Amino acid sequence: MELTFLLYVLVGFVAQLIDGALGMAYGVSSNTFLLSIGIPPAAASASVHMAEVATTGISGFSHWKLGNVDWKLVRRLLIPGVIGGVIGAYVLTSIDGNIIKPYIAVYLLIMGGVILYKSFTLNPKKKKDEYHGPRVSWLGLAGGFCDAIGGGGWGPVVTSTLVARGKHPRMTIGSVNFSEFFVTLAESVTFVITLSFSQYWQVIVGLLIGGAIAAPIAAKLAQKIPVKGLMIFVGILIIVLSIRTLYLVMK
Repeated sequence: MELTFLLYVLVGFVAQLIDGALGMAYGVSSNTFLLSIGIPPAAASASVHMAEVATTGISGFSHWKLGNVDWKLVRRLLIPGVIGGVIGAYVLTSIDGNIIKPYIAVYLLIMGGVILYKSFTLNPKKKKDEYHGPRVSWLGLAGGFCDAIGGGGWGPVVTSTLVARGKHPRMTIGSVNFSEFFVTLAESVTFVITLSFSQYWQVIVGLLIGGAIAAPIAAKLAQKIPVKGLMIFVGILIIVLSIRTLYLVMK
């Protein structure tokens, strides 16, 4: 078995642990890595989302079994998220990879900054159930679009916003992960229709295997892991890798 393939498995495993524990950053972290080794933006995002179909399904099922899903919140997020994801995937496949790559790297750099910033500022305050209102649907639409364009972003955009608004972290993570399966499935179907990426099957399979192994473990870690420390680590990692990608593109 090639070392490169094992590396993809490891990336999928670590990314899913992060995503299942934080409710975010699988796509951002894995897509940042793929861009840094030269895989085109559309192919990287497509590979990540094809792998995520299975891992988000397993993760969402695990959270459901553990009672971490708020169905009212899921109903507000799911359809807008799917619509945003399909639009984002179509836009990404319509633009030349060399042109969009630096912009995606900047987006991922910003996402790393958002995660790092949220690690110091997330202080949930109990408010009225505003996170069940119409604004949540717009949040789902924006989250789906950013997720498809950047290969990740559903969690950083949606989860962090909801937690900051006062939603219980555990229920938010479970609900966002459950909704993510359907968003990811819609994005993947769009990529299959608009893009040919058969040459990247090793990336997809490696991410899939690593993520599938980690998903049930991550759902349990969501109740135990120190969230702040993990968010700081993930934020710094994404920033460093994004800067490296920008350097390689610009030199």
